[in-house]
Amino acid sequence: MFSLARLSCFIAVAEELHFGRAAERLHMTQPPLSRQIQQLETELGVQLIDRTTRSVTLTPAGVAFLPDARRIVALAESAALTVRRVPAGDLGTVVVGFTAASAHAVLPRLLEQTRNTLPDVKLELREMVSSVQIEALMSGEIDLGMARPPLKRPGIVSRPLLHEQLVAALPAGHPLTGQARQLTLNDLDGQDFVMYSPVQARYFNELLISTFTIAGATPRYVQFVTQVHTMLVLVRSGIGIALVPASAATLHPEGVVFRSIGAFRERPVELDACWRGDSTNPALLRLLRDVLPAREWTTDDLVDEVIG
Repeated sequence: MFSLARLSCFIAVAEELHFGRAAERLHMTQPPLSRQIQQLETELGVQLIDRTTRSVTLTPAGVAFLPDARRIVALAESAALTVRRVPAGDLGTVVVGFTAASAHAVLPRLLEQTRNTLPDVKLELREMVSSVQIEALMSGEIDLGMARPPLKRPGIVSRPLLHEQLVAALPAGHPLTGQARQLTLNDLDGQDFVMYSPVQARYFNELLISTFTIAGATPRYVQFVTQVHTMLVLVRSGIGIALVPASAATLHPEGVVFRSIGAFRERPVELDACWRGDSTNPALLRLLRDVLPAREWTTDDLVDEVIG
């Protein structure tokens, strides 16, 4: 099979139609250049170049072969560049797990910043709850998780990615929507309340139970659900009120009013980036270095812009 070096020699002669100029272009002398062309013709079993003392021309076979020769050399050069980019993390795939509630606050920023910084790194997204993400990291199914703490598992490394406030989601027309003052947790005492599942949404369930206990408020739990989307549907239907991450306000659900809650500890909802400490995926390591923020993201701008 012919070599890339012989193809490059043929392309140079075909484009220059002069062995001297072609040899100069390739930084070699004419005799080895002539041997390369002869060996290529022998391998192909066809004459590619007519050479006389006065001219150099391509045979019909040479004319037909030239475009293919250029494509082969270009493909080989491109492949070499691609291979060299993979170890540097400029090119590759990162499989990312995320919770549904985090998608509105984190995914748009992550996707945009990855496109701007690492345009040839593909993010393959997998929606899964936090506990499933940890198992997926351990098995190698995903490279990066965006999950709720605690993430204590041998070999798993994490760092805070986002902190945001919890805000009240109320049905339009609910008496609390007409309050001129800022709402407090005590306003939720005795109210019908859509609560997070203690199993599938354990993080939010335990966060709210501890928060209500400290505040001395006792809402009346009427439904237990897992996803924020479902919670907002129930709020809109008048089933009860809910506390949701501030980023949920970006959904702009019709029939739901968002209100901030006073006396909350600052931004209690945490989301962590997590990955295996022994990961050898160059694209992941580059993503961690150049895309994920050195400072945590917040959704304070959403609270100010969307929530009353």
